[in-house]
Amino acid sequence: MPILRNREIRQLLPEERAKKLSELQTELVKLRTTVRSGGNVENVGRIRELKKTVARILTISHEKPVTKEEKT
Repeated sequence: MPILRNREIRQLLPEERAKKLSELQTELVKLRTTVRSGGNVENVGRIRELKKTVARILTISHEKPVTKEEKT
């Protein structure tokens, strides 16, 4: 599953964003439990990428929409 960038996350609908967030968090939990149980992970850097992507999605989800008055 490719990692999402800010532009891609902003293009998603709120429902899609929530679904993607859930999928990424599930994958992150699976990888963390594998590491903690002493198993080997193919790509250890994937955990870091997942954490960053989850943070991006949460940040963008919590942003306030910019109104016309605020732009001027």
